[in-house]
Amino acid sequence: MNINDLGFNGYFKALFYEFEEQGFLPARVINEQKELYTVMMENGEIHARVSGKFLHQAVVRSDFPAVGDWVAVTVEDDFAVIHAVIERKSSFSRNVAGSNKRKSGGITEEQIVAANIDTVFIVTGLDENYNLRRIERYLTLAWNSGASPVVILNKSDLCENIEEIISEVETVSPGVPVHAVSARENHIETLKPYLIAGKTVALLGSSGVGKSTIVNVLLGKKIQSVNEISDSVHKGRHTTTTRQLFLLDNGAMLIDTPGMREIQFWGEEESISAVFEDIEDIMSKCRFSDCTHNGEPGCAIAKALETGELDQGRYQNYLSLQAELALLEQRKTKSKQQMKKEWEKEIAKKVKEFNKSEKGKFGR
Repeated sequence: MNINDLGFNGYFKALFYEFEEQGFLPARVINEQKELYTVMMENGEIHARVSGKFLHQAVVRSDFPAVGDWVAVTVEDDFAVIHAVIERKSSFSRNVAGSNKRKSGGITEEQIVAANIDTVFIVTGLDENYNLRRIERYLTLAWNSGASPVVILNKSDLCENIEEIISEVETVSPGVPVHAVSARENHIETLKPYLIAGKTVALLGSSGVGKSTIVNVLLGKKIQSVNEISDSVHKGRHTTTTRQLFLLDNGAMLIDTPGMREIQFWGEEESISAVFEDIEDIMSKCRFSDCTHNGEPGCAIAKALETGELDQGRYQNYLSLQAELALLEQRKTKSKQQMKKEWEKEIAKKVKEFNKSEKGKFGR
């Protein structure tokens, strides 16, 4: 396999030049399972781990490789050692889920869901899963990624008012393509124009929306496991547990991801503006420039809510994301040094546990 087929274009070649001079080889991360990776090189797939130096220098979770990343490696026997992550061109990120934040003492961390992606398929099901507010949140994260979002409404075979729903979704996603498909019935032709040789598409969405079924249909074979669909709720539970990159026959790449139970916001104010441009346009029409939209005379937001021009649920979602952004910025103020100390404590704990297990193994 030619490494260029995996998307190793001029952009990444230029960034990799300094590593090439040091004798490193380029590889792309195609699978991530805790501290073990699988990377693709010109000679094929190989398991990989990060080097000791990498582990020591890494400070936060986002420093570590993610599926889609290009990395600089050396090969030792049947194992690759990752020495560096090449600067990402794009990345879909979210705030680390709540349970992890509690463990880290409230420090907010970025989790890279998929890296170096060109297009994000935001997949939702046209069944009980359908939720317009959730789509808005995914769109906000997608615009922050640097990739182009596309909304995929799966399970169209279960929906009787498809055109009405498409129109509803288009209203909250201006400029974003919206497609209704049925992966179960192999009706996914509208997705193929996005699957271009050398380009990477990531599928994101909640559990049970059919991401794995879409991957299987596009690959032409059952690669991802999908549980049986319940006749009562029309849901197939998403059984993907790890992020995985697949290479299609035409040279396009797909990244499947586990269903997200939490859509913790990570991003900048610009990504919120991209999704809620209509609301900010209404705000600009308020009588006072410092209007708080909380009862002031001449408030355009209040008028829009009263007349129905602005949906109450959409406005509340906008306020919620703005509040999350403010909280995120506050938490980011915790120094990187503090995060490094906490990470080093965790590494020391793992090293101690490893040494203990090795002693037990060899009876020392």
